[in-house]
Amino acid sequence: MKKVFIDGSEGTTGLRIFERFEGRDDIEILKIPSELRKDPAEIRKYINASDITFLCLPDAAAREAVAMVENDSTILIDTSTAHRTEPGWAYGCPELSRAHRKAIQTGKRIAVPGCYATGFITIAYPMIAQGILPKDYPVAAFAMSGYSGAGKKAIAVYEAGERDRELDAPREYALNQNHKHLKEMQQITGLEKAPLFSPLICDYYSGMVVTLQFYTDLLKDKPTPEKVHAMFAKYYEGEPFIRVMPFGKEADYNGFLAGNTCSGWDGIEIYVTGNEDRMLVSTRFDNLGKGASGAAVQCLNIILGCDEGKGLVL
Repeated sequence: MKKVFIDGSEGTTGLRIFERFEGRDDIEILKIPSELRKDPAEIRKYINASDITFLCLPDAAAREAVAMVENDSTILIDTSTAHRTEPGWAYGCPELSRAHRKAIQTGKRIAVPGCYATGFITIAYPMIAQGILPKDYPVAAFAMSGYSGAGKKAIAVYEAGERDRELDAPREYALNQNHKHLKEMQQITGLEKAPLFSPLICDYYSGMVVTLQFYTDLLKDKPTPEKVHAMFAKYYEGEPFIRVMPFGKEADYNGFLAGNTCSGWDGIEIYVTGNEDRMLVSTRFDNLGKGASGAAVQCLNIILGCDEGKGLVL
């Protein structure tokens, strides 16, 4: 039985990871006393007593926790932004390629992708790998997310009894084009330029849609939406966490994609829409599921060699 420690177990992601371990008999959770959860000496002790530690922390604290590792056998799964593009860290999106899954399976340092980055890279990486999307394409993307993705403070603001009326409407942010997920979006996919990215935070708890926009005449051989859909279906064939939705499926929702539909689910949906001139590719998932805690637990399952979906909702 593997010993697992969650550093940051009282945060949004940490709590969701803990919930997904309920009823599991293949791991033992090391629980730090609540009053000692910020004590560096105690944290160090628990990290080094574990076989696997989840870091559900702000970036600076995650880096400090990594420096505490003295046990060479301890595996770290970091859900922060701190190490996603760092050498020596496996990027925790196994569906991208065999090499990505192998790196998670054999690595000691795994970085869980950001939620927006998950939606973006799930689209862009295969399109580049299959030669459809040129690396020099000026990619533009927009996204909407439930407010839980902004952390505990934002959750408290949105759920307060009295709040600013502007919170009733979607709010665009990252207007300076310096969103913290941009670095991994560009580096993991190999794009030559960082994408233009416009995210929205909305008045619902969890779930998100990430959409990339393309002029088809700037893609290789001007592919139709049907051809791109077929590529995704083949690329992700057999991946239980990724559902390439039937072409035209959005018609079942009267042409709408709601952001909260996948809340509570740990997979991700892909939609290809548009026409012969302009095409949209969208991912829909739970920012707290495949966008955070679900992806982290999937990585753990790969390390343990068990069913990747164990303890998850698929």
